Amino acid sequence: MTVARPKDRRVIPPREAQRQARLDHEVRARPVRLREPTVEPAPTAAGADGLSRASRRGLDLFAFFVANLQTGFGPFLAVYFTQSKWTQSDIGFALTVGSLVSLLGQVPGGAFVDAMRSKRFAAGVSVTAISASALALALWPNFLIVLLAMAVHSAASCILTPAIAAISIGLVGHARAGERLGRNASFQAMGNAVAAAGMGACGYYLSNDAVFYLTAALVVPTIMALSAIRAEEIDAGVRTQEAEPRSGDAAAGGVKALLTNRALLSFAACMTLFFLANAAMLPLVGSVLTLRASETATALVAACIMVPQAVLAVLAPAVGRAAERFGRYPVLLAGFAALPIRGLLFAYTDNPYMLVSIQVFDGISAAVLGVMVPLVVSDLTRGTGRFNLALGAVGTAMGIGAALSTSLAGILADRLGSHTAFLGLALVGAGAFALVALIMPETRRGAAR
Repeated sequence: MTVARPKDRRVIPPREAQRQARLDHEVRARPVRLREPTVEPAPTAAGADGLSRASRRGLDLFAFFVANLQTGFGPFLAVYFTQSKWTQSDIGFALTVGSLVSLLGQVPGGAFVDAMRSKRFAAGVSVTAISASALALALWPNFLIVLLAMAVHSAASCILTPAIAAISIGLVGHARAGERLGRNASFQAMGNAVAAAGMGACGYYLSNDAVFYLTAALVVPTIMALSAIRAEEIDAGVRTQEAEPRSGDAAAGGVKALLTNRALLSFAACMTLFFLANAAMLPLVGSVLTLRASETATALVAACIMVPQAVLAVLAPAVGRAAERFGRYPVLLAGFAALPIRGLLFAYTDNPYMLVSIQVFDGISAAVLGVMVPLVVSDLTRGTGRFNLALGAVGTAMGIGAALSTSLAGILADRLGSHTAFLGLALVGAGAFALVALIMPETRRGAAR
């Protein structure tokens, strides 16, 4: 069988044939690069906030146990000092030392956390210092050691609060910070409630100094929870700081950055007025309850403390989600509005059980501010490297307002009565609400007021 040749067969010149042969040889000799198989990353059990299950649970438990640890330094201190035969002036002086260190240490504590590369390490050092303070109170309740322990506890708390906020925002980023901070506040409220009940039972059935042994022992589960948070998931340098401050002007530049941040100064002024109205309300309610229902006053005051904690635990996650969905401004207005309403209701209520019920408004304000304070400060300092320093400055403003509040309420109550005192505090609270409405901008990026 023969194959027909094409009629128009082209004759290839010798030079072109040589060039084609050379190209074919190069193609055959060229090594073939095999495509490396792609390795899919192993799936991780991450939630909607992007955290691994270990980091999410670790941060939840860390917030819970930190609240347990701090509860030991609450009302149990006065009981313990009284049992140790301390005079009221000595007790007041010891508490004043702690308050002064707490007030003056806010800004340096925030600057320290800013300077620390590892926020987990800063939190771990603070927790250990608080535990050591509780142990010192239990073992050596003499005046000098107590003063030193109170100072160490207050200084460590000034570091711990911004460190928790930095870890939280570093884990989830700014986009989901509100929801995460709300979850933290919820677990802290539950920790406060559980610790108050557990330490109260411990003091009743064992001894008052056993409360501080228990507080010291809580460092173990707290550190275990902190170690469960994966360090590689905390991108604090990018998400929280987003800019490293220059070493030459670290201190002076930090203060200057705070003083030139108009929105931050406005927020600090609003918080000062809020705490000027808020801090004295519960002590004033306690005095009123003692006069009107002396037999059940202790139980009613305890209920006044527990009701806001329960509201805070339930409401805080929803506050965080609302802040991300609707913006910071309307949520702040809601939290500030609850304060003057609470003051007015206290002024015109005689029933002791109604006084307890009105504390629901305190829970609303606590849920809002527990989430919004670090969230708004984070918004206003994003890209400056001064988040924790600014958070300490706002904390100082809050402390000044709280310190002046009790004096203002005491003067009004002594000279004009509790009714007028509540009205005066409500008026200051209304001023804080008006200040937020007039001067506070919307701080969430991409949201318009």
